[in-house]
Amino acid sequence: MSIQWFPGHMHLTRQAIAERVKEIDVVIEMLDARLPGSSANPLMQQLTSGRPTLKVLNKQDMADPARTALWLAHYNAQPDTRAIALDASVTAPARALIDACFELAPRRGGMVKPMRVLICGIPNVGKSTLINTLKGKRAAKTGDEAGVTRTEARIALADDFYLYDTPGMLWPRIFVPESGYNLAASGAVGKNAYDEEEVAYELIAKLKTDYPALMEARYQLGLSPEAWAQTHDDELVEAIGRKRGALAGGGRVNMQKAAELVIADFRALHIGRITLETPEQFARWLKAGKQADAERAARKKKLRDEGHISPERKPKPDKRSAARKPR
Repeated sequence: MSIQWFPGHMHLTRQAIAERVKEIDVVIEMLDARLPGSSANPLMQQLTSGRPTLKVLNKQDMADPARTALWLAHYNAQPDTRAIALDASVTAPARALIDACFELAPRRGGMVKPMRVLICGIPNVGKSTLINTLKGKRAAKTGDEAGVTRTEARIALADDFYLYDTPGMLWPRIFVPESGYNLAASGAVGKNAYDEEEVAYELIAKLKTDYPALMEARYQLGLSPEAWAQTHDDELVEAIGRKRGALAGGGRVNMQKAAELVIADFRALHIGRITLETPEQFARWLKAGKQADAERAARKKKLRDEGHISPERKPKPDKRSAARKPR
């Protein structure tokens, strides 16, 4: 299954970011600490190239602390990049990102040269919650579904610090399959973009190997770590469904309800603090994804050259969208 979700407003967001970034001093990219690599938008790397970047690993209270440390070291080793982990609803750690921005752009500050910061990230990553924490009041809408923020907004955190908020944005085609499943499990994509059973199987496949003790503590299936790792994913989902009463007629397990239960438990921290990927794992997935994507493009080009498929037509520009300027 290929998980894709790129509503029309995300295209407008990409245009707005491309225009706004020309006058930005620092870019804050918010990431989900449970899936830092998968929640990093490759489009943002293109749109914000050359700008100092602060990587904010949000929801760190839900993530595996040991793996969070690995990701912080990974990002802090990159040039013109700082990384911090926080819970967006906690005031003191959130305020630390303002100091980090001034460290990345030390020549900015004061009324003559106010700090101009663009904050971006995938849907449901917690940008609005962070902004409200920094502002001390409800400055941005929040919600537990992807796509709550729809327009760009400028927020003054101080007389010399302006924060530009943008809607959550994914990328048009997710070519790393593991990232698609992780994003779906986290709630970053709309419900109509994925199949809950398949996402639950992929989630179980990770958790049974990396966190078998947490899984046994939550579901009490009487399995050893080795047994968790060796049992098929669908069998585990079925056993969890039966244990938790997700039953259909005739005592059969309702696999849809069982899958929804597993995903909900992960999102609500009922299983425990979990991170679905390490820097090394994500690097392997990304390499394989790029290779598969290149092979796909080569096959498509060959078919086009041989006349089996029609040449792609460039879409006509939307004059209304092009005329719309960010505030």
